[in-house]
Amino acid sequence: MAQYDVVIIGGGPGGYNAAIRAGQLGLKTALVEKNPTLGGTCLNVGCMPSKALLHASEMFEAAGKDFAHLGIEVTPRLNLPQMMGQKAESVLALTKGIEFLMKKNKIDWIKGYGKLAGPGKVEVTGEDGAVTVLEAKNTVIATGSEPSGLPGVTVDQKRIVDSTGALSLPEVPKHLVVIGAGIIGLELGSVWRRLGAQVTVVEFLDRITPGMDTDTAKTFQRGLTKQGMTFKLGSKVTGAKASATGVEVTVEPVAGGAAETVSADYVLLAIGRRAFTEGLGLESVGIVPDKRGVIDTDHFRTTAPGVWAIGDVIHGPMLAHKAEEDAVACIEFIAGKVGHVDYNLVPSVVYTAPEVAWVGQTEEQLKAAGVAYKVGKFPFSANSRAKINHETEGFAKVLADAKTDEILGVHIIGPQAGELIGEYCVAMAFRAASEDIARTCHPHPTRSEAGRQAAMGVEGWTMQS
Repeated sequence: MAQYDVVIIGGGPGGYNAAIRAGQLGLKTALVEKNPTLGGTCLNVGCMPSKALLHASEMFEAAGKDFAHLGIEVTPRLNLPQMMGQKAESVLALTKGIEFLMKKNKIDWIKGYGKLAGPGKVEVTGEDGAVTVLEAKNTVIATGSEPSGLPGVTVDQKRIVDSTGALSLPEVPKHLVVIGAGIIGLELGSVWRRLGAQVTVVEFLDRITPGMDTDTAKTFQRGLTKQGMTFKLGSKVTGAKASATGVEVTVEPVAGGAAETVSADYVLLAIGRRAFTEGLGLESVGIVPDKRGVIDTDHFRTTAPGVWAIGDVIHGPMLAHKAEEDAVACIEFIAGKVGHVDYNLVPSVVYTAPEVAWVGQTEEQLKAAGVAYKVGKFPFSANSRAKINHETEGFAKVLADAKTDEILGVHIIGPQAGELIGEYCVAMAFRAASEDIARTCHPHPTRSEAGRQAAMGVEGWTMQS
């Protein structure tokens, strides 16, 4: 029986980062992964391939709609197999990079399906059915999440797909119905809309992107509608019947009323994700997840001695970068150090065009908590770089404590919002005031000036850049 200081089940962003940190700290470590490549959902069928298609489709649309105004006359022609091919090449290069890091940090990659087999033991079943038992002083559950299902909608990965299937459609749909107006649905819907599909988004709530600042979400929806997306809000899908040529989707108003049938070539089910904890042998060590499969932890410790959990299987946002933070903190606890993750400082990004990014509290959260705050807001239409690049949609908004001026939340919708939010993550980690950003010199002309101008607006001295 092989013996380890740490055995990690799951090779996604949480798992492989935990393994790397454990190796760096001199812990004998094994990483168990059932898939043929490391990287988990994010790298193989999530964050990375979706960003590859988002970038390529954005370039395709820009070439067809925007280049002529810049004096570049081209007529783009879509080569979908090539677009899918470059996506696959990028993913392969990244997975190979992670394999290299495993070797560099002396991590044993155990290939197979891992599960707990009682205190201190992890059972791994290989593709050939052979079972190996590992002895672990500490076991870290990092198995991530999987797409949530919906009664009446059966994913066949042919006509009715989840996020994995939507990354590899064999053709551009004439009409794509997206069930769920969250980040995943809107990103993938954007890809296929840019390539020529009619896209209809059906959302149970009366707004898109739950959890996003309402002001930002309204601007976001207006932008997506202007681009050609159609939204059916306050609506629920009660059934989807697939055939060889398409899907008939039954949609009803949440508030009650007559049902309608929407015909589509393909349907994307994107109503969220569920923790992947079934079949992990949790019962063998007395761990009982909640009804969503989530494991309760205290500083990543589960109720079972020596068993830890990180990433999507525990509470907090289901984001790859959150899992990475969990991973480092968890391993440092195991090594006798002190780890910490402030979930209030975990940023979120929607990689559409324009992008949307935010960190900290929304106005709705601050109002509900009774916190007095001030708002500074600056439109990209007044930002020099955005004007020159003809990318003026959106704004930057800073929320600061009315008494102390501490930055409580930042919301950006506009070009490269995901890159711009990092400055505020650092500022908020050091409990900076909006004045700290407002009085810090930023390069001109850049989009980052919009973030500074928004901070200046908290005290009412915004200047046009």
